[in-house]
Amino acid sequence: MPWRLIIFIVIFAVFLIFISLNLETVNRCDINFGFFKLDNVPVFITIFVSFILGILSSIPLIFYIRKKYITGDKKEKKIDKKKDKKDEADDVPLVIAADEKIKEDAAKAKKRFFEKRKGSD
Repeated sequence: MPWRLIIFIVIFAVFLIFISLNLETVNRCDINFGFFKLDNVPVFITIFVSFILGILSSIPLIFYIRKKYITGDKKEKKIDKKKDKKDEADDVPLVIAADEKIKEDAAKAKKRFFEKRKGSD
């Protein structure tokens, strides 16, 4: 089932019901811009235009945040690279020691497994 299409149709139907309920002459308002005044504007148009203007005003912020997180700040990258180099130098002996310990444990477990297997034959 195309769930997105069904959800879109339901939301669109709710909008149509909302619009049809507010088309009467009772639900109208005046919008005053200070130098210009709109009389008898339906409420749903006021809400819809306010919503669209809110979305449009947030678009530059979205692009700024996306650019900041995708590219990052160059100063932060330099600091992080220096920290990573220091951390890598410190971690190498620990990683090698851990790898050798794992290999030793695996060899012991393998040896025990085959010893038990020989004993059960």
